[in-house]
Amino acid sequence: MPQENALFGRWAVATCFFVNGFIVGSWAPQIPLLAVRFSLSETMLGLLILIFGLGAVVAMPVCGWLISRHGSRAVLRITGILCACSLLLVAAAPAMATLIPALVLFGGFLGGMDVAMNSNAVVVERRLQRAIMSSSHGFWSLGGFFGAGVGGILAEQWGHLGHAVAVTFVALTLVLAAMPKLVVERKPTATSSSGISGFPRSPLIYLTGIVALFSMMPEGAVLDWAALYLRQEMGAGLATASLAFTAFSGAMALMRFLGDSLRNRLGAVMTMRLSGVVAATGMLGAGLAPSPAIATLAFALAGLGIANMVPIAFSAAGNQPGISSAAGMSVATTIGYSGMLAAPSIVGFVAERTGFAPIFIGFAVLLAMVLLMSNLMRPADEITPQTAPASHS
Repeated sequence: MPQENALFGRWAVATCFFVNGFIVGSWAPQIPLLAVRFSLSETMLGLLILIFGLGAVVAMPVCGWLISRHGSRAVLRITGILCACSLLLVAAAPAMATLIPALVLFGGFLGGMDVAMNSNAVVVERRLQRAIMSSSHGFWSLGGFFGAGVGGILAEQWGHLGHAVAVTFVALTLVLAAMPKLVVERKPTATSSSGISGFPRSPLIYLTGIVALFSMMPEGAVLDWAALYLRQEMGAGLATASLAFTAFSGAMALMRFLGDSLRNRLGAVMTMRLSGVVAATGMLGAGLAPSPAIATLAFALAGLGIANMVPIAFSAAGNQPGISSAAGMSVATTIGYSGMLAAPSIVGFVAERTGFAPIFIGFAVLLAMVLLMSNLMRPADEITPQTAPASHS
């Protein structure tokens, strides 16, 4: 019966990953509509997106603290419902005075749900005693694909409000269906591993967060700048330039669904090493590519490598010895997502002076550093049934 419950819990948390990705993907077609509704300049739109990201980064450690006291299932249920409704808040905002707090809440609920669902996935891994984190992130990628793909069509036909209502209905239905099956961990108890304000003392968890940071920054850079790189520096047409991120994200989603079996067979450390080699090679190839076609293939290779790096880093963070998975996960997600938040502006600033090619070569160096830090991923192999005190989420 416990094994059966864990299997149901595995699909329940996968549904939550899908919903979170679906909402993030659905946000993409809302951004240009937001610019039109409020007559926003690119600078102002960038500031609003930054506010959205800051809401997520602030909420992540708060939710980690809540999870350490109430468990990941309770927090995931609440943040899941709030997250499902949050895009509607942004779409319905009639003025800038209401839009800004709506964006803060939207980012906060997305970030809080992210910490809770990753923490719950760690609990499921312990129950099943096998890796599920990579495929869980695969469901997130799949959700993002559907959210962005279908969202553009719906937003065009139904407008920004009609699209947001449809997204809310789908997301809320899926969250409510998943809620009863989410796995509950043992009642959290206090640990002695936290320092001031509940932050872990162990430097290893912060180094694990840096691994997540170095893995997520290239992902954010490809998302925001790969198409512009192909278009401006290689002369590619718009359709060809857009293939860069399509190839990257498609390869990433595919490898995430294959990643758990690879990790179960080779172990987290070896999988991270192989992923680092492939990712660094792909990013280096993109920076040195002589044509758009080769650059696109190189980005696809980078996507294959990067795919499992963040899931493994999060799994390692959630299984740190002597630290609750909630504390470990909140540190890793906050550091990692800070990179996603900061990378686009840093890349834009540097690219104006150097072009994009040296930047992608620089990201290859970051990914090579992850390869050198792969031994830090050893806790991800410690997927054992929960035992107090380090087992709570």
